[in-house]
Amino acid sequence: MNLLGRLRSSRAEDRFEAWLRRMHQERVRSGQTEPIGPCPDDTFLRGLARRSNTIPLSDLRIDHAANCPECMSRLLVLREQHRSQNRKLVYALVAAACLIVAAGLFAWSGYSTHRQQLLASAPPVPQTVDLWNAGTYRGEQPGELQSVVLPAVRVQLTITLPRFSAPGQYLVAVTRDQSGNGVIAEGLSPATAVLGQEKLSVSLDLRNAKAGAYFLSTTHEQDQAAYYYPLQIK
Repeated sequence: MNLLGRLRSSRAEDRFEAWLRRMHQERVRSGQTEPIGPCPDDTFLRGLARRSNTIPLSDLRIDHAANCPECMSRLLVLREQHRSQNRKLVYALVAAACLIVAAGLFAWSGYSTHRQQLLASAPPVPQTVDLWNAGTYRGEQPGELQSVVLPAVRVQLTITLPRFSAPGQYLVAVTRDQSGNGVIAEGLSPATAVLGQEKLSVSLDLRNAKAGAYFLSTTHEQDQAAYYYPLQIK
């Protein structure tokens, strides 16, 4: 017999046994049986209703309760009370579990929000990029920038521009390619001469950037020429 057949057979047997129990209960409660011995106390009936393992099946009080109309009626009431208590206990456990999960989610949400607030309020990390000796190339040809790495945080970037760079306002950007596509972060800053070098300082938010290869670009406000330099974000 396959699994489906065994399941159907088991269900049929369960229905038949339930029918036999109902028929016996009706016979007992209608007084068609003759119980032997005195009625057991309520403590015993409560244990029997809970199907206590401390009551052996050989106990003669079980045979009496199974054939006594009064004991049978009391036993059915106690059995229903026991089932009701079990249902209430299950509901209480489910409710408690839901409260625990909700409290955990609320705590995690609070922690996540607090962490985001801390990250948002954290001061930018100072970083420097020296382009003084880097070649300046326009368009899609990258400059010779070696081993420049920026973290994926808010940075206050100080850039030493390549020699012969003009003073004035610069747009600094981090892009996905050397054509200016996929801008990750950008900012404006004036260049200031310091000991014969043009330097600028700009704030860039790189928190949403994934680790990988990018390009750092500088664009002067007057000639609008963008110069690209390879960059790694980690």
